[in-house]
Order: sequence, then C-alpha cells, then structure tokens
Amino acid sequence: MRRRDFLGAFAGAAVWPRRARAQQPSPMRRIGVLMNLVATDPEAPARIAAFTQGLLALGWANGGNVQIDIRWGAGDADLLRKNAAELVALAPDVILVSGTPGMGALQQVTRSVPIVFAQVVDPVGSGFVETLPRPGGNATGFMSFEYSISGKWLELIKEISPRVKRVGILRDLAQAAGSGQFGAIQAAASVLGVEVTPFNVSDPGEIRRAIEVCARAPDGGLVVTGSALAAVHRELIITLAALHRLPTVYPHRYFIASGGLISYGPNSIDPFRRAAGYIDRILKGEKPADLPVQIPTKYELVVNLKTARSLGLTLPQSMLARADEVIE
Repeated sequence: MRRRDFLGAFAGAAVWPRRARAQQPSPMRRIGVLMNLVATDPEAPARIAAFTQGLLALGWANGGNVQIDIRWGAGDADLLRKNAAELVALAPDVILVSGTPGMGALQQVTRSVPIVFAQVVDPVGSGFVETLPRPGGNATGFMSFEYSISGKWLELIKEISPRVKRVGILRDLAQAAGSGQFGAIQAAASVLGVEVTPFNVSDPGEIRRAIEVCARAPDGGLVVTGSALAAVHRELIITLAALHRLPTVYPHRYFIASGGLISYGPNSIDPFRRAAGYIDRILKGEKPADLPVQIPTKYELVVNLKTARSLGLTLPQSMLARADEVIE
C-alpha cells in the first residue's frame, strides 16, 4: 500500500467511530402512569389520549423515544399501593399520577422519582408539596379545584330545587380534601338556610346506605364531592340518586355524561394534556421542586335535561343560558 493510501485509510478509520457515536439514537426514556380509574371506564381512554397526544406534540412518541407503562388503581387503596411499587421498580424517569390516593401511594414508595400529579384537590394539606409556587420536593402538578368552589354546589342545588332544605354531602374521609370541601359547603349552608349532613363512605355498601338515609329526609338533595371513590362508583351513585328522586350536584362533567343531573367543576381531561408539558420539561432536566403547582382557570357548568325531566324538575332558563353544555 502506498503511504498516501495508508494515511487516508487510517484517517477514515479514526473518524468513523466518532461519526458512529454521534449518529447513535438517544436512549429511550421511561414514563410511568398510575391512573385512579379502571381501564374500562369511558373516561380512561380520553385521559390517556390527551396525555399521549400532548407528549407527541412535544416530540415524545410512545414506543419510539419513550416507553409508557400504565397501571390502574380502580379506586382500590391496596391495588394502588401494589401498582405504585411496580412502577417505581421499573426505574422510570418520571411518573404521572391521577388522584390523591394514587399520589399518596407513590410517596410511600419514593421520594426521589419525579412525579407529576393531576386532579389532586389539596396537595399542600395532603403533604405532597410544601407550597403551590415552590413545591420543594419530587412532585408537582395540577390541582382539581379550590375548596371555595364546593360552596357553589350547594347554591346550584337551591337554584335547581328551591324547596330543598336538607342536603347530604357524600365524601371520602380517607382524603384530607373531604373535610376541606365540607367546610366550604357548611359556610354556604349558613347563608342559604340549608341543613347539611356529611356521609363518610369508603365502599359501595356505604354509598348505598348513605344515599338511602339521605333520601328519607323530606325536601332533600345530595352533593357528591370530588374523589376517586365517587368517580369509580359513579354509576351506582347516579342510579340511586335517580331511584330516590334526589336532586344531585356532581363535581365533573363525566358524571353528567353518565346520566347525572348537573355538575360544576374543571375540565377533567385538560390536566392530562397539560401534564405532558411538565413531563417534557422534567425529561429535559428541570426539577419538580421548581415547577409551580397549577390551579384550574376555568370551571364548566354542565346539565342533563333528560335527567331533569325524569326528576320532574324544570331548570331555570338563566341556568341553561349560562351552561357550558346542555345534554339533551
């Protein structure tokens, strides 16, 4: 081999490894997802789709440069703890979790893996973050609503059915938010002249008994506060409320899509789309401790006219006019 050819071949060999290293794809990142619903819930695919579409818009394709592992909680505390441990064992770069029980289960397992939560009512009171502007730990995310909004539910009951004098409040006391929501409702009750009674429930049997007791009182109504338990068992709650002809207010639209009467609360899908933005920032190096917890900026009023007619209720035109959605 001539000297010139030898030097050319040597130079090419030296450059080739550097080029090969530069062209190697980035390692696949891993995202864990812990949902508080069952996989067959009609709400579930909408939440997952919003999240994955949000990621795709930011350049993260499931099965391409990111792997997404999903686990379901079904409102079951034991299952949430089991699945939280499974996800952490997979060594994800970040975890998305929905609901307060799931967030609590994850924090029992890890205080180091970054977590983005959605639909948590009181992350400060629950001990998930230090403050909303500066979370300070390994978690941040998107709140469901502020406590003050709970008083609005009682106002809607009176607007729908002015004769209502006694209202049962269905809540999951296992969540710190249950007490906070009831406190805001009590404050509104004193102004509206309504007697409110809390019903603490933890399973379908307790839900059934609570609604039956509530229905025995004359001029009664029902408020369902936000919780994973209520979301998972909403078909039961809606069926019993209709059976006992109880005017009932719910915290989210998906209750009304399932046949409930009226809801007032934030969009339940949007936080999962927005969570993709925080996940993206964490995958690119930012820390949850530095990303402020965000609160909803818009609340939706949704009414079901068919349910109203079945209860013998005529909804005020003023309510229908300001409703964000009327389901016929």
